[in-house]
Amino acid sequence: MRRERMMHSKAGFAAALAALLLLALLAGCDRKPKAAPQQQAPKVTVFTVAPEKLLLTTELSGRTSPYLIAEIRPRVSGLIQKRLFVEGSDVTAGQVLYQIDPAPFQADLNNAQAALNRAEAEFPALRLRAERYKRLLDNAALSQQDYDDAAAAKNQQQAYIKSLQATVETARINLGYTKVTAPISGRIGKSGVTDGAIVTAYQATALATIQQLDPIYVDVPQSTTELLRIKSRMEQGLLNPHAADQNKVKLILENGAPYDLEGTLQFRDVTVDPTTGSVTLRAVFPNPKNLLLPGMFVKVVINEGVNEQAILVPQQGVSRDQKGNPYALVVDAENKVQFRPLSLDRAVGDKWLVSTGLAAGDKVIVEGLQMLRPGTVVQADPFQPQVEPAQKSEPGPDAKS
Repeated sequence: MRRERMMHSKAGFAAALAALLLLALLAGCDRKPKAAPQQQAPKVTVFTVAPEKLLLTTELSGRTSPYLIAEIRPRVSGLIQKRLFVEGSDVTAGQVLYQIDPAPFQADLNNAQAALNRAEAEFPALRLRAERYKRLLDNAALSQQDYDDAAAAKNQQQAYIKSLQATVETARINLGYTKVTAPISGRIGKSGVTDGAIVTAYQATALATIQQLDPIYVDVPQSTTELLRIKSRMEQGLLNPHAADQNKVKLILENGAPYDLEGTLQFRDVTVDPTTGSVTLRAVFPNPKNLLLPGMFVKVVINEGVNEQAILVPQQGVSRDQKGNPYALVVDAENKVQFRPLSLDRAVGDKWLVSTGLAAGDKVIVEGLQMLRPGTVVQADPFQPQVEPAQKSEPGPDAKS
């Protein structure tokens, strides 16, 4: 009896399980398959290319040099009696710097003047004799030889007087050279001699050096490669070399600070230095406060010209392939991504100056470049440059929280 009950219970459980399976199968047949969700186009930010006017500049390194420089050397030999300037001070043209002992030169002048006076005193007698012999010769009272001798003596004395006059002038000039004067105005350096030193005329060692510092020159080398590149761009019409203030140049000091006053580009040298392959550019800067000293290392910002149709794109919109070649991804009229190889000129702030590869109206992708491929359909939003918020001053160590 008990066994029959167990068999009956198992049969009921199997029937219930089959009924549940049938209901689940019927419910699965009534359920419709769901459609796969539609994938949205990726969003990107694009920068629309618009040509603009751009002044192109080049930053070159160079050194300052004095506008005028004069090395002071004696023109006569003698003993330095006195140095008449303060080392490191400003001197003016014609100012006496050294006094050489004038006594021997004064004596030479006196001797030359005395010889000239004696010769001039003897000349009237020789002139009168020649005139008297001329009258006697006309009256046949004197031989021709006697007259010729008198005339020759007069002419010789006259020539001798001219020679003595030159000697006097030379002695006077040498006496003036005992005062060693400044040939130019400027700042004088240290003295190479002291009082009591013996100097010789036109010696190799300079007594001192004067340099004019206002204005002052700045000489910078420019490679011939860069020079040829600029000329090529001018010939292609990419640069306008006749823009206003083309010859104006700016200066950056050794500490990175800009120099307050602008300079003027004077010339480019016509000879290439064979050791460096560069030409020298010379600019002149006002230096009223003598802030610039000769030999200082500086940087000069030179204007190349004006590009009337410059194409600038944000640097984040330019990528490079495995070989390092620059390229950009642009969005065409059908909102599809296109690949554009580029040729870059230089960085201008946070942008690249593009030589070739882009045109006006191109939409360059600057944000959302990840996983993009040419032909991908995208949603393009205009690029909005970020404006950096004003920096807040941080509280000092004594501020209370």
